[in-house]
Amino acid sequence: MNLRERYDAATATLEAPFAVVDLAAFRANAADLVRRAAGKPIRVASKSVRCRALLEEVLAMDGFAGVMAFTLPEALWLAGHGVSGDILVAYPTVDRTAVAALAADEHAAATVTLMVDSLAHLDLIEKAAGGTPIRVCVDIDASYRPLGGRVRIGALRSPLRTAAQVRELAEEILTRPGLRLVGLMAYESQIAGVGDRPPGKPAMSRVIAGMQQRSRLELARRRAAIVKAVTALTELEFVNGGGTGSIEKTVAERAVTEVAAGSGLYQPHLFDYYSNFRGRPAALFALPVVRRPAPGVATCLGGGYLASGPADAIRLPQPYLPTGLRYDAKEGAGEVQTPLLGDTADLLEVGDRVWFRHTKAGELCERFDALHLLDGDRVTATVPTYRGERQTFL
Repeated sequence: MNLRERYDAATATLEAPFAVVDLAAFRANAADLVRRAAGKPIRVASKSVRCRALLEEVLAMDGFAGVMAFTLPEALWLAGHGVSGDILVAYPTVDRTAVAALAADEHAAATVTLMVDSLAHLDLIEKAAGGTPIRVCVDIDASYRPLGGRVRIGALRSPLRTAAQVRELAEEILTRPGLRLVGLMAYESQIAGVGDRPPGKPAMSRVIAGMQQRSRLELARRRAAIVKAVTALTELEFVNGGGTGSIEKTVAERAVTEVAAGSGLYQPHLFDYYSNFRGRPAALFALPVVRRPAPGVATCLGGGYLASGPADAIRLPQPYLPTGLRYDAKEGAGEVQTPLLGDTADLLEVGDRVWFRHTKAGELCERFDALHLLDGDRVTATVPTYRGERQTFL
């Protein structure tokens, strides 16, 4: 039985559209992330999972510790539902109501850490918390700035780049009784989130690999200097860095105590183009074929589940099984229907299924209220996504 046959058989009683997670692939991907982390703990990026049951499963595995949340309300919800370990909110918050709720919850205040990179963040947190000490982490700009800084490669995040800048903010935090500095974070998106083997582009592959090597060396030196400057002032609980695409490179830095990862658990197709690892597709969604408008065309219901990021073709979901299907350039993946072209389309009948892979990991869960968990040749459980638990944090 091939993969498509196994998936079709295991879900024969389900009505598409629906989403599944192949637990064998999910667990194999988790084990490979741990192998690549070489003994340093992995903080699970919840935005890439967005399913509490699967977060809890990962956190129960050796090698994983703590959560990297994407909003404070999400962190409060996870903390209130017994998710194990501490929770780092990866992005700054200006949600005063949520900060007040954090301050009022003894357990959450002891386990949730907020991200800061400016005096404005410190002022807002202190005022909203009303005197309760709040854990904070300083975010550091990890982008690569060649040509004397005239070019930026990487995400626009923190304004803090140098050891002097970070130390200055750390000194300010340490003067404020309503704040506790517990960590530093630097996310190197140009390494962790950019595959160095784009398909059919060998010249571009060499350019990306060269950029990443130079960026890695520059950041390692700068991050070490920053950590040294801050730890001269106070002891830190953690220094976080990296992501799915850069784990083994980031953990090689002595200054880094933990890495973050999440996308590698589901292995969406955006992460297929790395030379240093190869995951197994674990999260998929199935659409039904609802009509055959012409030879070489099979039309599915729905499918317009585009991923965030720059408006390019890679943001489209990828037709996965059966192989040999492609989009109509004039329609793409549609809100209510998605025509698929190719010789394979003539082998599909109304009522058959097409299996897709999403571009970015957890964003798939914003489209479905449940994930059907496949173990071998059957569905062993159906668990709610955040959406299925009526939680929409962004």
